[in-house]
Amino acid sequence: MTVHGMHREASIEIHASPEAVYDLVSDLPRMGEWSPENIGGEWQDGGSGKVGDRYIGHNRTSERSWSVPVLVTVAERGRCFEFVTRPDEGPYVRWTYRLEASGAGTRVTEIWDEGVSEVLISSEMSHTNLYWARARWPASVWICQQCARSS
Repeated sequence: MTVHGMHREASIEIHASPEAVYDLVSDLPRMGEWSPENIGGEWQDGGSGKVGDRYIGHNRTSERSWSVPVLVTVAERGRCFEFVTRPDEGPYVRWTYRLEASGAGTRVTEIWDEGVSEVLISSEMSHTNLYWARARWPASVWICQQCARSS
């Protein structure tokens, strides 16, 4: 649910099966290997990437470091993996990796939405701090490089 904010979407063809790509994008502790910002993290309470599992992600830029709670909202191996940051407080960012089999392997579409949760809407929050309002290569590029190395 994007109530307001930003939406970004990028697609790329990867020469790997949808299941192989899913196994990479859903392995959040490894995301630091190909993200320009994420440096890893850990699953909470025995989570492993199923719907409802929680994760703490660690990020770093040249300006700052921070950690953020994450909630897995979609986990369909070979089809779609999605999670939201700051699920309990907002404003949230939703990351979606939609996977479609293609002649070359897999078409990966990374979707990034920024918005506020219903809790914040009911609190009449009208402004969000858009740290992400800058150009970045989508994580799909790093995933593509990782898949190419693994093939």
